[in-house]
Amino acid sequence: MNTNRETPSDPLLTCDVGALTTPDLAVVDALARLRRAAARYGVRVVLTNASGPLRELLAFTGLAGVLPVEPGPPVRPALPTQPGLPVEPGLPVQPGREAEEREEHVGVEEVGEPDDPAL
Repeated sequence: MNTNRETPSDPLLTCDVGALTTPDLAVVDALARLRRAAARYGVRVVLTNASGPLRELLAFTGLAGVLPVEPGPPVRPALPTQPGLPVEPGLPVQPGREAEEREEHVGVEEVGEPDDPAL
C-alpha cells in the first residue's frame, strides 16, 4: 500500500514536539505510526519545534523526507530557579525539593538451608 499520495490541499496536522528533550527510537516509532495513520485518512503531518537530536534521528532513520519539520514559535523562557541549579529549557523547576530517601528495613534477615550453595 502506498501512502505517499499526499497533496498540498490535504488537511494538515501540526504536531508540536518541542517538549521532547531527549528523543529516542521509541519517539521516532510513534511519530512514524502517527504519520502512517494520518496518511490513511489523507491528512498531512508536519512537526514543529523539533530539537536537533530529533532531527538527526529522523534523518538517520530515513524519515526526514516523510515527516517534514517546520520552525515553530520561539521557546518560552525557563522559570526562575535557585542560583546554581541546572535548568533545562521549557521544563518547570520545583526549588527546595529533595530526592526521596529509603527507609532501612530493620529486623529483616534472609533465611536459607545450611546445605544450600551460596550464589
